[in-house]
Amino acid sequence: MSYAVTGALQAAVYQVLVTDPALTDLIGGAVHDALPDPGAALPPVYVLLGAEEARARDDATAQGALIRFTLSVMGGPEGFAQVKAAAAAVCDALEPGLPPLARGRVISLRFERARAVRTGTQGGRRIDLRFAARVED
Repeated sequence: MSYAVTGALQAAVYQVLVTDPALTDLIGGAVHDALPDPGAALPPVYVLLGAEEARARDDATAQGALIRFTLSVMGGPEGFAQVKAAAAAVCDALEPGLPPLARGRVISLRFERARAVRTGTQGGRRIDLRFAARVED
């Protein structure tokens, strides 16, 4: 098993999201690997690259992994409509697959599930989208 492909996978996902025209129309370039500094103004809707989990999926010909990762679409109290539209755009952007990775290759990429919740006391909204990528190194 190799965890080494995860950085290349994250970079490819990020690149797809920040260059997708439909998602850009909804959130601009607001795709983040970490929250901005405390006190910094947050965009009304943005995507946050979240947790990941990797499991060995070697076979007779290659080292591989199944990487499950979460993309969170975050929004304010304006309601779920904007957040849901951005979440749909994220799924649509990833549907065709990813460009070639800097290391390894993606065998498959699929949507697994979503969870929509209210956050905090200010009425924020969050949709966690979970994807699974099967990769080889």
